[in-house]
Amino acid sequence: MNLIKIGILTVSDRASKGIYKDVSGKEIINVLNEYISSEWNAVYEIIPDEQNIIEQKLIMLSDKESCCLIFTTGGTGPAPRDVTPEATERVCHKILQGFGELMRQESLNYVPTAILSRQTAGIRNKTLIVNLPGKPKSIRECIQAVFPAIPYCLELIGEYILNTNEKNIKVFRPK
Repeated sequence: MNLIKIGILTVSDRASKGIYKDVSGKEIINVLNEYISSEWNAVYEIIPDEQNIIEQKLIMLSDKESCCLIFTTGGTGPAPRDVTPEATERVCHKILQGFGELMRQESLNYVPTAILSRQTAGIRNKTLIVNLPGKPKSIRECIQAVFPAIPYCLELIGEYILNTNEKNIKVFRPK
């Protein structure tokens, strides 16, 4: 069995310039280490909020690095420089609206501003791309909400087998 590669893409002007440390990308890795029991490797990058750069990195992580799954963090709000969903939609062949809907629904349990979030998800070739918010607490809540569907989705789009730690997360696979 091949090593599973998962792209972690932090989209932040300030973190990409070293103004502050990226805690969001690290939180994604922490959560995935809790959830995934398969051997996996993070392909991790920090880039600025530039749509063309985001698109290029998503394509590179999918097509060149062969990541079966890519999580982005940041750039999903209503501010003018928040363009991660646009970049994701541009490079994907199919959009899976249910991911964004579920993440917003989950976040509404904690903050009323969740309706401002524009997270989405989609498929590029054999890669699932999921946009997450930028705050570590919200990242954990959103991954917990959508992760139960991710292993089965990966099986459907690319025949990837992602084993999980059932003590930490319950996933759904139809029989």
